[in-house]
Amino acid sequence: MSQHFIKGADVSMLKEVETQGGAFFLDGEKKELFDILRLKGLNTVRLRLWLNPYDEEGSPYLGGTNDLETTIELAKRAKEQGLQFMLNIHYSDFWADPKKQFKPKSWQSLTGEQLEEEVFRYTREVLAVCRACDVQPDFVQIGNETTNGMLWPDGRTPKYVFEEKAFEDVEAAEWEAAFDRLSRLLSAGIRAAREAGDMKVILHLDAGGSNVLYRTWFDEMTARGVDYDIIGLSYYPIWHGSLEELRFNLNDISERYDKEVLVVETAYGHTSDSPSGADIFTEELASKGGYPASVEGQKQFLSDLMTTVKTVENGKGLGIVYWEPAWLPVNGTSWASPEGMRYGNDVASMGNHWANQGLFDFQGKALDSINVFLHY
Repeated sequence: MSQHFIKGADVSMLKEVETQGGAFFLDGEKKELFDILRLKGLNTVRLRLWLNPYDEEGSPYLGGTNDLETTIELAKRAKEQGLQFMLNIHYSDFWADPKKQFKPKSWQSLTGEQLEEEVFRYTREVLAVCRACDVQPDFVQIGNETTNGMLWPDGRTPKYVFEEKAFEDVEAAEWEAAFDRLSRLLSAGIRAAREAGDMKVILHLDAGGSNVLYRTWFDEMTARGVDYDIIGLSYYPIWHGSLEELRFNLNDISERYDKEVLVVETAYGHTSDSPSGADIFTEELASKGGYPASVEGQKQFLSDLMTTVKTVENGKGLGIVYWEPAWLPVNGTSWASPEGMRYGNDVASMGNHWANQGLFDFQGKALDSINVFLHY
């Protein structure tokens, strides 16, 4: 495989895991996580960034509490191992995804041109700090899973209904205005990234198997001249269709928009056992994903996924990033604190619901499935 192929891991939860006593082992020896990733053939680390992930009393929202200080600290450790750095800016104080894209608390009064200018200013400031700390990103993601827009309500688009694989019916004028606003906000962040130096710009949606979503959304960005380098996709086979649907979409959009494509989020369970009793990945979902809930099933999925991306036509399949492979089920790590759930207006049970989709067992020992990266 060509040298540029991205074999990445999003390990944004790492500091929280380590603070609560989590540790990682390779062949029975305790090791630094970034050292393990490098030894197993990974070459890129993706890290999310939230603006102010604390409530008014200073209590952290958890989920990694990924403020700029934490992100810089993790990026330095990655760079020390020679790994590339992909910065994922959420433009929110907490999780941003198709279900929620809330303005940071300090931006609540900003709208229109003021909000666009703040996106530019903030992005420029973040990248200046990265550069000053000698961790300038190799890739920067402007927004996270912006399927339904960002910085709501200003940048909200007509809702995408995944089950129906279509956008809601809206008046043409409303549709145009919504995508106009979103494109200006994205372009403000992109302009700051272009001024900051040589880094690839990623725009990212979820539902990687849905070709109609990607054609619809990126047609609107193309019509408005939005400047970007890479189409990023989330692809979880338990939710986002078959690998064949992903393959079709990757080939279609890479040709249609003449862009490289990158799976920036993916994962699969190595067991259906749940240390929390509430893990997302279950035997039922494994039946939808198409692979056994086992280390061997996880390994085969990873191999098939990388082959799928590798074989995108004209060499435009850029690689994959595994989401939170090192989120161990230690006490004190969670999707969210009560404070975070109040901020996001999104109620979930506390704890780690992801551990059985990691590339380490529940005690932190590297699984055989991580060896797949050595072969691509």
